[in-house]
Amino acid sequence: MTLAVRNLTKDFRLRNGLRFSTLHAVADVSFTLEPRRTIALVGESGSGKSTIARIITKLEAPTSGEVLLDGRPAPRRATADYRRQVQMVFQDPFASLNPFHSIRHHIERPLRIHHPELSAPQVRERTVELLERVHLDGSYLERRPHELSGGQRQRVAIARALAPGARFIVADEPVSMLDVSIRVGVLNLLADLQRSEEIGVLYITHDLATARHFSDEILVMYRGRIVERGGADEVILNPQHEYTRKLREAAADPDRLGQLRDDVRREIAEGGAA
Repeated sequence: MTLAVRNLTKDFRLRNGLRFSTLHAVADVSFTLEPRRTIALVGESGSGKSTIARIITKLEAPTSGEVLLDGRPAPRRATADYRRQVQMVFQDPFASLNPFHSIRHHIERPLRIHHPELSAPQVRERTVELLERVHLDGSYLERRPHELSGGQRQRVAIARALAPGARFIVADEPVSMLDVSIRVGVLNLLADLQRSEEIGVLYITHDLATARHFSDEILVMYRGRIVERGGADEVILNPQHEYTRKLREAAADPDRLGQLRDDVRREIAEGGAA
């Protein structure tokens, strides 16, 4: 069981008045994700991380290259079977849950869609089980998202991703909008589920510290390309690429991190046109 991307490339055609340019968002990226493994895709804003996530989850189509599920090309448009196996946890837990629906609705809906064989009592039982797996309980069923904390909302989002029976989860900056005090709890939950449910996790982040501690392998992206890859400790403790070294140095200094982000965006703007 694997989820692989092969030679993935994504170009965006941009218009500025009467002129057009091409932004090379992702360039020839390849990697393979296996069950019980976490790959961290690390880089600053504009490096192409989220574009890869959107391609894998069929929210974007690649310019070239392909996504393979168990060695077979994934459908160009997501089928119900593909969505059942590949789910996404979005960055913003405040926006990814519909404020007008209960927590019960958010988890029961994917169960009914992907498991029509379940009876109504089985769906209710399964919903409570999913909440318990993310360290919540049945008392949350009738609550609305605004009644939950950010960390609780993200746990509900993870339970929703598990509901179809996902084998691979794409977690796009899943803790960046949460308070520092609760980030580790959510990441520990993902790590526990990865092991107990034999799930493969693609963890997209700009945070080298969490990438090191919660990932088996790190891929460093710069201007759409993977510039360094290897075991988590190897990449962080002995970086080979200059960009990885700059990321590591900037991680301890928020002002420097912001400057690096601005530098990356400026270089993309200057060098992305073709």
